[in-house]
Amino acid sequence: MMNIHNLSISFQGEYLFQDLTFKLGNGDRVGLIGKNGAGKSTLLRILSREMEPDTGQIATDKTLKIGFLKQDIDFEYGKTVLEESYEAFKEIKDIEAQLEDINTQLAERSDYESEAYHQLMVDVNELQHQYEILGGYNYQGNTEKILQGLGFQRDDFNMLTDTFSGGWRMRIELAKLLLQNNDILLLDEPTNHLDIESIIWLEGFLKNYAGAVVIVSHDKMFLDNVTNRTIEISSGRIYDYPKPYSKYMVLREELKTQQLASQKNQQKQIEHTEKLIEKFRAKASKASMAQSLIKKLDRIERIEVDEHDHSVMTLHFPVSVVPGKVVIEAHQVSKNYGSNQVLKDVNLLIERDSKTAFVGQNGQGKSTLAKIIVGEIKHEGRLKLGHNVQIGYFAQNQAEYLDGNKTVLDTMIDAANESNRSKVRDILGSFLFRGDEVEKYVRVLSGGERNRLALAKLMLQPFNVLIMDEPTNHLDMKSKQVLKEALKHYQGTLILVSHDRDFLQGLSNKVYEFKDRKIKEYLGDIDYYLESRNVENLREVEKRTVVKEQPREKKQQSYETQKKLKSLNNKLSSVEAKIGQLEKDIKSVDLELEINYQEVTSEPDFFDNYQKMKTDLQDLMQKWEEIQLEIEQFVD
Repeated sequence: MMNIHNLSISFQGEYLFQDLTFKLGNGDRVGLIGKNGAGKSTLLRILSREMEPDTGQIATDKTLKIGFLKQDIDFEYGKTVLEESYEAFKEIKDIEAQLEDINTQLAERSDYESEAYHQLMVDVNELQHQYEILGGYNYQGNTEKILQGLGFQRDDFNMLTDTFSGGWRMRIELAKLLLQNNDILLLDEPTNHLDIESIIWLEGFLKNYAGAVVIVSHDKMFLDNVTNRTIEISSGRIYDYPKPYSKYMVLREELKTQQLASQKNQQKQIEHTEKLIEKFRAKASKASMAQSLIKKLDRIERIEVDEHDHSVMTLHFPVSVVPGKVVIEAHQVSKNYGSNQVLKDVNLLIERDSKTAFVGQNGQGKSTLAKIIVGEIKHEGRLKLGHNVQIGYFAQNQAEYLDGNKTVLDTMIDAANESNRSKVRDILGSFLFRGDEVEKYVRVLSGGERNRLALAKLMLQPFNVLIMDEPTNHLDMKSKQVLKEALKHYQGTLILVSHDRDFLQGLSNKVYEFKDRKIKEYLGDIDYYLESRNVENLREVEKRTVVKEQPREKKQQSYETQKKLKSLNNKLSSVEAKIGQLEKDIKSVDLELEINYQEVTSEPDFFDNYQKMKTDLQDLMQKWEEIQLEIEQFVD
């Protein structure tokens, strides 16, 4: 499907990566990992042909269609959800415009016998035929179906996209990608700004995706649930293994241990040989033997141990003056965006040195309340900050406030004051911006690097209340851990908005759940909250907040019905197991074909057996559908 050969790219004279070679085939779901700034997003831009590499080639079929979901989505303001979704059908929309123009001309003209009028009629017929082939009569229905599958209601279709949160706009972009029937999907941080419901839906879609998928993500659970292959970019080269993230990391450590042991043994042999050479050199009778050993030593291929880039940022949040006992007090706070009410009569009390987590589904008002607290948006009701309260705020889209035309160093110097301007380079160094990297323009930084720079800016002013809205978006695994450790040791008051249970563990002693325009207080950490809700993780909580309809009463089932249903479920499980095994067998054969086509296809009856496997798989899928329909008749 896509062959990448000797791909290299450099910035400011230094290679970001060099001579990358790998293949992408149908069914590949690749997790592309590496530290911030390693070149993951750059590689996706090259694969999408948005950017040219310095050297190397990318070979694909001429008809290959590539869909690219970027970290930062650019929406035109003033479009409705449907209008933005229809952007997936540029060719169809162009034909619609041409048809409208021709039909207008036909209605206005009266020269029915002229050659020009006849040509317009011919053009209409040709365009209508092309329109039908492209699916012009079905695209609107398909669009509405996909949007509803992604959680939109019909009432949302004609609302402007700029009235929706970042997570919902991301869903629109996903809908556009799905409607385009792409062969390869390139997804750059697709779970950023998505709530758990959306993430689970996306996982399900990607697991069944027939083409190839390349995903850049720092969400371990998402990568483990979706991917079947991991490519890591580290120190300018790649490590490619057919394993999801967690299994890859174990394998990577095992390989490094083996390499170290082999290297150690080889070094012993080399030292022994060198001693023999020195010993034989002194004797004329052994000179030829010494020369033979020297040649043998030169031929030895030295075992190299894969080097990982272990550099991490250092982080410490400064604390200012001690505030009053109550730092934030909200009474009957409400907020609507037009007809959409997000918060209603919310009461909140945050005390000094408390650690609070805001949790809940997207669109329930978590970020809105954070913005109200920092005075960024207007609201109804009363909100009062306590004595000497000084707030440090990290917004969900904090990196967007950075000026792309400034360098990293200028960004910091402009935000500094007389007392800390001399410390700017030290602060940048602790955030891994060292040497010439401080002269990089912000516009060329990766999402993770921009987030690191935004965090570095927070260090310039001391504060006693820290509000962080999804601070781990774009941060690599190591940076997330460093941030967590820094927040654990923060001596001030902390408010965290996050969907990440692993990150929240140990960081809060109070949880506010946002649901149905209200908030509910839980006096304990995130584990206590989940235990109180009788669920294992935040995914389950957020899935449960999605239910919009009242559950129907279950029908009383007879013994015979229950027996029949049990039998059908057993059959379904059996068929599913066979499908899983066949898919695995076909995948294994496909892999063999890629590696050694000639040898594999030389086997007698190979193609007959291969086709039979595919036919059997189709039959099993048909059987699965039939059993599923039978089960649904009993359940409905």
